[in-house]
Amino acid sequence: MAEGCARPGGGHGARWALPLRPPLCLACAVETLGDGSASLVRKKHVLSRLHDALAWQALPVVQLLARDERVSVHLIGTLFGMMHSVEDSSALDLLVEVLVRLVVELKSEQYVHCILDESQKELCKAPSMRGSLPIFTLLGKLADAVPGFADALVVEHSNLVDHLLLGLTYPNEGIKAAVCYLYGKLYSSPVGTERLSVHFEERLCGFFLNTLGGAQTKELQVNCLGLLKELLKSDHFVSILMSNSKPEEESENPDFLEGENPLPLVLKKLLLTRDEIVQAASSHCVAAVLVHSPSRYAPAFIHADVPEFLFECLSCNSEILIWSVYCCLLLLTEERLFFSKCHTVYGIESLMRSLQNVLQLNNVELHKQGLLLFTEILKRQPSEIKLFTNRSVCIEAIGVLMETVNCPMLEVVVEAVRAVAALLRKDHLSSPPVPYQELQRLLEAVLKRCADLSPPQSSKRHAGDPLFSMSQSHLTNRNLCRVPQRQSQFLLNTLESFRNACRLAVELQSDPMAQENAFTAPNSESKDTLRNFSEFLLRICDSLCIPMVMNYLERAVSPSVMEVFISALNTLFTVVPNMRNKFSKKLASSSFIRLTVELKARFCSVQSNPALNQACSSFLCSLCLSLYSATEKERTSSQEEQEMSELLQKGLPQLNYTVAESLLLLAETPEPSLLDQSLCNHQHCFILLLYFAYTLGDRFVPEADLFLAVRNFLLSAQDFGDCPPPYILRAALYLLAACQDKGKALDLRSLCTIRRILDNLPELSLVYVHCPLLLKFFLRYPELLGRFGHQVLQLWFSWGDCKEAESEEAGFGTLLPILKSNSSILLILLDLVCSSSVEVAWKVLMTLRTFLERNEDVLVCDLLRSQFLQILQQLLVQSSSTSLQGNRNLPVLLSLLFLVQLRSKGVRELDSTDFKLLHQVSNLCGKCRPRDTDLLQPSLNFLYWSLHQTTPCSQQRAVAVLLSNVSLLDLLQKVLECTWLRSPPSEPVYLSPEDALLCSGWLLVASLLLYQHRYNTEVHQMLSVDLTEVLNAAIFRKKKPILLLVSIMQFLRSVLRQNFSSSLLVIVGQNTAQGATEPQPSSLQDAALHPLATQQVFSLVVSLQNLLVHVQLQKDLLLSQAVVACLETLLEYLYIKNQDVALHVASQPWHRFLLFTLLDGGQKSLLQPAVLRLMTLFLRYQSSNIISQKEISQILQEATEANLAELPEATSHALHLFLCQAVAADMDFVFICPLLLVLMLSRGSFADMEKQRVDSGLEIYKKLFEVKRKDQMNALKNLIELNDVNQQYKIIDIMLKGLFKVLEDSRAVLIAADVPPDGPFPQDEKIKDAYSHVVENTAFFGDVVLRFPKIVHHYFDRNSNWNNLIRWGIGFCNLTGVFEQGPHSQVLGLMAQELGISEKSPDYRNPFKTDHSEFFPSADTFQKALREEEKRRKKEEKRKEIRKGPRISRSQSEL
Repeated sequence: MAEGCARPGGGHGARWALPLRPPLCLACAVETLGDGSASLVRKKHVLSRLHDALAWQALPVVQLLARDERVSVHLIGTLFGMMHSVEDSSALDLLVEVLVRLVVELKSEQYVHCILDESQKELCKAPSMRGSLPIFTLLGKLADAVPGFADALVVEHSNLVDHLLLGLTYPNEGIKAAVCYLYGKLYSSPVGTERLSVHFEERLCGFFLNTLGGAQTKELQVNCLGLLKELLKSDHFVSILMSNSKPEEESENPDFLEGENPLPLVLKKLLLTRDEIVQAASSHCVAAVLVHSPSRYAPAFIHADVPEFLFECLSCNSEILIWSVYCCLLLLTEERLFFSKCHTVYGIESLMRSLQNVLQLNNVELHKQGLLLFTEILKRQPSEIKLFTNRSVCIEAIGVLMETVNCPMLEVVVEAVRAVAALLRKDHLSSPPVPYQELQRLLEAVLKRCADLSPPQSSKRHAGDPLFSMSQSHLTNRNLCRVPQRQSQFLLNTLESFRNACRLAVELQSDPMAQENAFTAPNSESKDTLRNFSEFLLRICDSLCIPMVMNYLERAVSPSVMEVFISALNTLFTVVPNMRNKFSKKLASSSFIRLTVELKARFCSVQSNPALNQACSSFLCSLCLSLYSATEKERTSSQEEQEMSELLQKGLPQLNYTVAESLLLLAETPEPSLLDQSLCNHQHCFILLLYFAYTLGDRFVPEADLFLAVRNFLLSAQDFGDCPPPYILRAALYLLAACQDKGKALDLRSLCTIRRILDNLPELSLVYVHCPLLLKFFLRYPELLGRFGHQVLQLWFSWGDCKEAESEEAGFGTLLPILKSNSSILLILLDLVCSSSVEVAWKVLMTLRTFLERNEDVLVCDLLRSQFLQILQQLLVQSSSTSLQGNRNLPVLLSLLFLVQLRSKGVRELDSTDFKLLHQVSNLCGKCRPRDTDLLQPSLNFLYWSLHQTTPCSQQRAVAVLLSNVSLLDLLQKVLECTWLRSPPSEPVYLSPEDALLCSGWLLVASLLLYQHRYNTEVHQMLSVDLTEVLNAAIFRKKKPILLLVSIMQFLRSVLRQNFSSSLLVIVGQNTAQGATEPQPSSLQDAALHPLATQQVFSLVVSLQNLLVHVQLQKDLLLSQAVVACLETLLEYLYIKNQDVALHVASQPWHRFLLFTLLDGGQKSLLQPAVLRLMTLFLRYQSSNIISQKEISQILQEATEANLAELPEATSHALHLFLCQAVAADMDFVFICPLLLVLMLSRGSFADMEKQRVDSGLEIYKKLFEVKRKDQMNALKNLIELNDVNQQYKIIDIMLKGLFKVLEDSRAVLIAADVPPDGPFPQDEKIKDAYSHVVENTAFFGDVVLRFPKIVHHYFDRNSNWNNLIRWGIGFCNLTGVFEQGPHSQVLGLMAQELGISEKSPDYRNPFKTDHSEFFPSADTFQKALREEEKRRKKEEKRKEIRKGPRISRSQSEL
C-alpha cells in the first residue's frame, strides 16, 4: 500500500512521504498508477490522494518532484498514459485535474512541451478521434490554467491545430465541445488570433458555423458561443462570419438566407431555446457583431427577424438576459430598417411590460439601460409609422414613465425625463383620443420632481435685481461648482420635456381630431381637450417651471439650459392664442426682457452660443410683437407691425451689448457717409425693448440715465436729419414721460427738437400712447401744451378702448392734479366739448363733473360759467326740439351746470351770464316733455338753486324771467299733473327719476309762489292745481316716496301762507255746492276756511299725525321737520281764518296720544325735535288738555340735566323755541330764564337755512342797529342842510377815508376768526365790534351814495380797493339777516345798482333825487366847487413834499 511505505522502516523511506492524514508515499503512488495490474479503484484512490496533496500541500509535492526531473517526467508520462487506458469518465476527469494541477504547480515549460509532444503523438497515431476527448479536454484546461500555453501550442506545436479541426468534424458533440473550448482559448490570445487568422478564414469558419448551427447539447452550444464571442472581438473575423450576408443594397430580398447557414440565422435559432444562459450568450454575440458596425451588420439580423425574438426574450426573469437584449436592441435602433420593418411596433408592448418588471428590481443600471432603449426608440421612430397602435399602450407607456420619474435614484429619473421628452411627439400621441390628462399628470410629476431636487429659493435677493446679476461673472463661475452636473442635466432634460409638450400642443392645433375626446358621452363635459392641456401648460409654467429656473439662476447659469428655457417660453406664445397677450404682459412685468438682454450680453457676444442667441432673439421678437398687439389695440396698421417685425428680426441677433453700452449707443450719431444701418437698427431695437419693459413696470435702467439717453437720441436724430419711424418716436416719447419725474426738466433746445419732430408728422395720433404719463408730459411744458395740448386731450378722450368707467376713474385721477394747478386746461376741455364728436364731448363732460364733485376746494365757477353758456347755446342750436331727447351730452352738461351752481359760495348777485343761462335753461325746459327726466331734472334744480342763491334784487329779476316764460309754466303744469296720473310704485324704497322730477317741480312751483308774492311780479300765465288732489296726496300717501311728500308739503305751506290767494296759482276743485245740503254750522265753518273744507282739515291733520308715527319708526328727520312745519302752517292758517277751529284742532285728544307714541317709539327722551316743536305748538295755542304742567316740568327737568352744548342743532333750536314760548305763556320765568340763558350762551344763534328765525342775540343787535341808524340819519340830515358844497366835499372826503379804513380792519378781523355771516351772532367783544362796524358802515355808505351820488362817484370810481371792500360788505350784510325786513331792506340793493356793482333794473331810480332835490345843487356850481377843491389839494400836497426834505428812496405806498 502506498500509505504503508511512508511508515518508518518502509521500502521507499520517509523522504517520499507526503504530510497527509493518513500519510501518502509519493513513490508508491507513482508505482500504483503505473501498475497495469492495479485495479481502477486503487488508482482512483491514489489520484484522489494526489489531488488533495496538490490542493492542500502542493509545496512538499513540488519539492519532492523537483529533486529529480525524471520523477516528474515519469509521473506526468504515467498520468498521460493512463488517459488512454482508463475509460471511466469520473476517473478521467480526476486524472485530467491532477495532471493540470501538477503542471501548474511545477511551473516549467519543459513539462508543458512534454504534454504537447505526447498529445501530438497520441493524436497522430490514433486511427480516429474517438479517444481524443481526454486529450482535448486536458489541452483546453491547460490553456485555461497555464499562461502562455495557447501561444506555445500555436507557435511550436501548430500540427495540433489540424487535429483540432478534425475533432470539430467528428460526430461527437463532447469532442466538439472540447475542441470549441480549446479554440476559444487559442483565439483569446493575440498570438493565437494572428497565427490562426488564415486558418479560420480558410478552414475553420465553415465547420464552426455548421457546428454552431447543429449543436444540440447545451455544452456544445455554450462552448461554441464562447468561441464565437472571442472571434467577434476582431473586426476581421466578424466580416468573415458575416460574409455569407449580402451587401446592404441586396438585403431587401428576405430569401437570401435560405440554403445558407449564416450567423444571424444561427443566433436566432439559439434565441429560440428555452435556456436563458444560451439566450443571454446569443444576445451577447449579436451585440458583439453590431458593435463593430450597426449600419453594416444590422440589416442581416433585421431581415432574419432577430429583433422579434429579442423582444420575446424580454419576458424572462434573468437580469443578464434582459441586459443583453437591451444592448442588442439599442444597437439595432441605429438602423432605420429596424423601424421600417415595424419591429418597434411589434415589440413596444413587450418592452413596456419588461420595464414594469425591471422597475421592481434593485438593478439601477438595468433601469437606466431599459429607459435608454425606450428613449432611442421614441426618438428614432419614423413619423409615418405610429409606435403606439392603440391608446391603451400609450397610456401604459405614460404610466411606466410616471413610475420611473418617481424613482428615488436620480440617475434613473434623468433617463426617465429624457424618455418623457422623446415621448412628447405628435406622431406618438396623435391617435385619437389623445390622453391629455395623463400627459398633464406626467409633466406635473416631472416638474415637481425637478423642483424638489433644487434647493429652496434664496430670500436674500438684491432689491434692485430680481433675477440675477449677470455682471458678476466671477460669482457665477464660482457658483457653478455648487450645482452637481447631474442636477444640471436633469434640469435640462426637464425643460426639454416641457418645450416638447409646448410644441406638441402647437402641432395638435391643426388636427381637428385632436381637439377633444370624440368618445365623450353626450351632454357631458370632457376634460381631455387640447384647450385644457394648453391652459395647463401656461399654469404649470407660471407655478413650477419659471420659479424652478429662477432658483437655478441664483446658483449658476448654463447657456444650454437657458436656450431650452427661452425656446419653451417662445413656443408658449402660440399654445393658447387667446391668452397670448396676458402671458406676454406677465413675462414683461416679471423682468424677462431684462433677463434675456443680459443673457445675450454675457453669453452671445463675439458670435458665441448661436443657439442661445437665436432663441433669445426670437423670444424678444415674439414678446415685443405680442405686447404691441396687446397695448396698441387701436392701431390696426399691419404695415407698421410688419416693419417692426423686420426691424426686430434684423437687429436683435446683433444686439448683444450690456445695458450701459446700449445707453451709450443711443447717443451716438451715425456717420453720414456710411450706408450701414446697423447702428440705427440697434438703437431702435433697444428703444423698443425699453418701451415694452417700462410699459409693464420693468424699469431695469435707471430713470435719470435713460431720460438723458433718450433725449440725446432725439437730439442726434434731429442733428443727423433722420426722422425715426412713428413707432420708435412713440416709444421714445413714452420713455421720456415715464422717466420725467427722475430726470431734469427738458431745456428749450430739447423741447424745440421734440416740437419740430412732431410737426413733421402727418398726425399726432401716430406717436400717441394712451397712458397718464404721456398726458402729464405734454401738459407739463407750456411749449408742448400750447402746440399739442388740444390734440393730446382730444386723443385722450377719443381713445376707442376708453370705457366709461375708465374715462371717469383713470382720466380723473390723471387730470385732477393738473387741473388744480393749471386752470387753462379747463378751457381746452370745454373747447373740446364744442369742437369734438358727441362721444368725446360726453367723456369730457363726465370728467368735469367728477372733478367738480370730488374737489370742492377748487374755485372755477366763474371760469366755467361763461363757457357753459357758449356750449349750451351751441348744443341747443345743433339740436331741434325733436332731437333733444337723443342728445346724451345735454343732460351731462346740465348736471355739470347745476354742480357749478352748487359750488358757488354764499349769496351773490347774478350777472348777465347768469341771466342768459337762466333764460337758456328755462327755454330748454319749455321744449321738453315731462318724460324727459334726464334733461328736466338738472334743469329744474338749476332754476330752483338760482332763485335761492342770490340777493333779493337778483332774485326779483330771476323770478320775472321765469314767470315770463309761458312754455316753462306749461311744462310745470304738466309735471304737476303727472303726480296724479303716475301710479304708485310697488316698493317705494328708492327714488325713481320720475319721482325726483316731480319733487323738483313741486319745489320750484312753491318757490315761484313765494317770490312772486314777495316781489309782486307780473304773471303771464297762471298755474292751476286741484286742491283736492294735493290734499289727497298728503292724506292718502299710497306709498309715495318720502321726498315727494316733503315737496308737496312745502307747496302746501306756500299756498297756506298766502291764504290760497296768488296771482300765479288757480285753485280748482273747490267744494262750493255742498253748502246747500250740509247743516248750517258746517257751511259757516267751510265758508270761513275757504277753499278748505272742515273735513279736509281734519283728514289732513290725521294724516300728518300718522306720518309723524311713521317717521318715528323710520327715523327720517327730513320728513318729520316737514310734517311739523306743515302742521304749524296749517294751524296758523286756521287761526287766521277761524280761531275756534284752530283751537279745536290743536286741542284734539289724539295729539296727546301722538306724543305718547313718539315717546314710546325708541327714544324715551322728551328732548326730540319733533316732540319739542309739537309741544311748542300746543303751548302756543293753549292746548292744556294735550300738554300739562307736568310734561312741561319734565322737559325743563330733562333740559336741566342735559349737556346743552352737545345737543344737535335741530334739538337746540326746538328747545329754544319751546322755552321762548313758555316765557310768553307766563310760565315759571325764574326757572326757565337760566335755562334759556345757558342755551343761548352754549349754542349762540339758531338761524335756520331760511333766515326767518333769528336768535335773541341777533334780535338785540337789530334793536341797537335801529338806534345807530337814527344817529346816522341825523348826521346825514345835518350834512344835507349844509348848503356849502366845498364843506360837503371836505366832510365826505374825510368821512369816506375813515369809513373804508374801519371797514378794511373789520373785514380782516372777521376773516381771521372765520366768522360766517349767516352763522350765530358772535359773542366775543372784538368780533362783535367788527361785525357791527361792517354792518353799520356798509349801511351808512349806502345812505351817503344815494344822497350824494356825484361826490361819492368822484372818489369811489378812482379807488379799486374801495370797490372790492364794498362788494364784500354788501355780500356779508345780505347774509346776516339784519336787512331782511324793516325800513333798511332796500338800501343794499339800491346802493349796488347806483354804484354799478349789479346791473340796474329797467325800473330803477334813486328815490332821493325827487324827494330831496333841494339837497343837490346845480351842475355848474358843483363842477366849480370840485375844481377849486382840486387846486387847493394839489397846493397842500406840494407843501408837504417840500417840508419832508430829500429822501433816499420812496416808500411802497407812493409807488
